[in-house]
Amino acid sequence: MRQIIFDTETTGMNFNSRDKSEGHRIIEIGCVELIDRRPTENYFHQYINPEQTIDPDAVRVHGITNERVAGEPTFAAILKDLLTYLDGADELIAHNMPFDQSFLNREFKLAKAGFKLEDRFPLTDTLQLAKNKVPIAKHNLDALCKYYGIDNSNRSLHGALLDSQLLAEVYLRLTTEQSGFDFAATAAAQTTTPTETIMTTTSANSGSWQRISISSEEAAAHQAYLEKIRQ
Repeated sequence: MRQIIFDTETTGMNFNSRDKSEGHRIIEIGCVELIDRRPTENYFHQYINPEQTIDPDAVRVHGITNERVAGEPTFAAILKDLLTYLDGADELIAHNMPFDQSFLNREFKLAKAGFKLEDRFPLTDTLQLAKNKVPIAKHNLDALCKYYGIDNSNRSLHGALLDSQLLAEVYLRLTTEQSGFDFAATAAAQTTTPTETIMTTTSANSGSWQRISISSEEAAAHQAYLEKIRQ
């Protein structure tokens, strides 16, 4: 089974509309792959130029500025790569899935993709899973990490890839109390350059390499995360 856990960051949200994505765009997407409930190092991570201004309130949440994404590709430009990565997934998983789902569907519509996320993939909302299972007052990602004893000390701001990694750990605990991340086992397979990281999957059925372009800052942040959880 191939499951993709993902998260998005956006220019903001429309508090006055039932559709929170109305008038807003995605500026970052991060995806983590699970094969047979085991994490691989096959990630998808991309900053996106939303072609509009990011709300100041949103910047305070995720720290992504207009200047940071000004030189990034548009969503339409990365859509083919994203769909190639998602192709063959048995399930997509997100925390508060309706939020991310609405933003992706808005981007699909603007890119004239001709379909919605739910047309192609089964969707699972970990927020709803947590509300049904975990007896705490709040069920946001920070609260669930605290409940399950998952170290999220690197999460001073929201970030799509880090949040997806944390959510993968939460999801495995939510569904079987399993802790699935073992980054140390695959860290030796990583090769980092100033402009990109090449990562390989760790599933028994795949030895293929996946090339993902990321900045040197993102590569350094990811390596710091790996070192921290190996301590």
